[in-house]
Amino acid sequence: GARTLIDLVSSAETLPALKRAKSRDLDISASVSINHLALNELDIGDYRSFAKLDPPLRDEMDRRALIDAVNDGTIDIVVSAHDPRPAGEKRRPFCESAAGAVGLEILLPAALTLIADDQLNLMAFLKAVTINPAELLGLPQGRICEGAPADLVLIDPDKPWQCDAADLRSQSKNTPFDGRFMQGRAVMTICAGKIVFDSSTA
Repeated sequence: GARTLIDLVSSAETLPALKRAKSRDLDISASVSINHLALNELDIGDYRSFAKLDPPLRDEMDRRALIDAVNDGTIDIVVSAHDPRPAGEKRRPFCESAAGAVGLEILLPAALTLIADDQLNLMAFLKAVTINPAELLGLPQGRICEGAPADLVLIDPDKPWQCDAADLRSQSKNTPFDGRFMQGRAVMTICAGKIVFDSSTA
């Protein structure tokens, strides 16, 4: 009867068991990182340490299966897996480098790019980053309704831009998305009714 979260699903082999558990009405949820929805093992290239993650990137079949699982609700939550590492821990031979990457600033634009490419369903993604995690944690956030906290993000889904690690606000700049062209970005963030980020003045 315990609530269970299968965190950071990365392999298609996990999905049949997850579907069976849900079909039995077990209190089970699952999350996936944006890295594993947008990248695959080929992005490691010549052992690029910035693409060394935990869990590791899988093949394209796994990536597409994970997207399908978000779209059909098998996977409930999409996370940033924000785990930046100091440059000294990443600029080492691949086998010696630390696993992890910046995620907070990449989650939304990477997902919007997948949505623009007709891979990821917009409404499924929005549920996976708002109401689903809020309900799992028993929080009132994640919805727009009377009495709910005014936590909002305004986005420009058509804004093209190129990720430049040097422009990231995180203290560490390691991201496997460096140099990638993306479509869509946050233009304003409102927290508890107050504007905390405005791209026009940032």
